[in-house]
Amino acid sequence: MLAQRTLVKSRLLVKTAHSTPLPLLAHDVGRFMIKGVYGLARTSHLSPHHKIVSVMMLPPVLSIAAEAAHVALPLASWQLLGQKPMNVLWLAITLFVLFLIAILGFFFVRYGKLWFQAYMSVADVSLMSLIRMHFTKVNPNVIVQAKVMSAQAGLNISRRDGISTRRLEAHYLAGGNVMNVIHAIIAAHRAEIPLDFDQAAAIDLAGRDVLDAVQTSVYPKVIDCPDPSRTGKTTLSAITKNGIELRVRARVTVRTNIEQLIGGATEDTVIARVGEAIISSIGSTTDHFKVLENPDMITRVVLSRGLDAQTAFEIVSIDIADIDVGENIGARLQSDQAEADTRVARAEAESRRAEAIAEEQQMKAKVAENRSQLVLAEAKVPMAMAEAFRGGRISAPTNH
Repeated sequence: MLAQRTLVKSRLLVKTAHSTPLPLLAHDVGRFMIKGVYGLARTSHLSPHHKIVSVMMLPPVLSIAAEAAHVALPLASWQLLGQKPMNVLWLAITLFVLFLIAILGFFFVRYGKLWFQAYMSVADVSLMSLIRMHFTKVNPNVIVQAKVMSAQAGLNISRRDGISTRRLEAHYLAGGNVMNVIHAIIAAHRAEIPLDFDQAAAIDLAGRDVLDAVQTSVYPKVIDCPDPSRTGKTTLSAITKNGIELRVRARVTVRTNIEQLIGGATEDTVIARVGEAIISSIGSTTDHFKVLENPDMITRVVLSRGLDAQTAFEIVSIDIADIDVGENIGARLQSDQAEADTRVARAEAESRRAEAIAEEQQMKAKVAENRSQLVLAEAKVPMAMAEAFRGGRISAPTNH
């Protein structure tokens, strides 16, 4: 094999490095290293077993290259002054090639395992992409794992219109959760839910849990109405037209509407709308017995109102879980009204009584006043009679 021949030649070159002229040494090091690395890179026609062996031969070759460079660089320190310009040029080229090989060896030692994993998984992650991630501060483990999962799940990972390495890096740098997005796309792909990478990434960057949204689409979620964890209440209170209170507990089955997930209303809105519709439907019923006999009448009316409009959910069903008869609100209101009327009548009677007492006192005062005037008038009668006798206007009766 080419890798084995390259390894044997490299070891022979290291052994003879001290006795080989510098130009020839530089030429041999550069030629066999470039040829060996190029040959190891072209393994697409080999079987998987030979691919693994060829790739495993690359670290020893790079290690021996570093050893050859370690031998060649000290030789250059004392041979450089005695060389011709052409030899100096060859030396510079050799040193540059060795420098590039050393850099390549460093990155291969660091990211070779990830590259080999991606290569064997047909994940289309090049070594240059891993090197680029090193400089852009992208976690290569996350990107490689995401590409491997996408490839093995049968997703489109083409560089043109698929889940490419560049797009994953961009989403990672934008602050998105790459693994959550990939898990969501795989789940949607298996469930035959239309969800592409751009849409999933947009949902993730908007702050929504895209994986939970897909799982809710596959397995609908049941919401209690009302929700005790949000409102502290366990039942809805509604009153029919005959004044009877009904305490209702409903369960709403919803699934995520991915198209409306960004900008759509949340669970709280759905719960509020359903509760309002149930109370309104019961309130329009003439008799509470109708609701008790046929609870699905309420659910049909509520479902027909389209309560899931402009929300992030689609209502699958609304079920009345429990109905209890509460107080007779109508009778209580009538009793309260009668009591209020009684209090008003008593107040009015007390007012009239007070007015009568006041009028009685006024009449008594007038009687006393008139009595005093009578006494004064009676006191003037004797004086008037005496004056009349003196004036002869009145005479005493004579006896016959």
